[in-house]
Amino acid sequence: MKISELREMSDEQLELTAKDAANQLFHLRVQAQTEKLDSPSEIRRNRRLIARVKTLQSERAKDKAASAS
Repeated sequence: MKISELREMSDEQLELTAKDAANQLFHLRVQAQTEKLDSPSEIRRNRRLIARVKTLQSERAKDKAASAS
């Protein structure tokens, strides 16, 4: 998912996206341990998606704090 697509999401949608990606990352790690992982690049893709979402959430929190003061 691209950053432009993530920026269009609401805070609730971002939270759900992060939870889904974390859940999928867990399952991918389990598959990697049991050597049944089809594409190892999926782990990196999910980690980066989680990082993008968290970055957007922190940016939005900073903007809200700046506008409140």
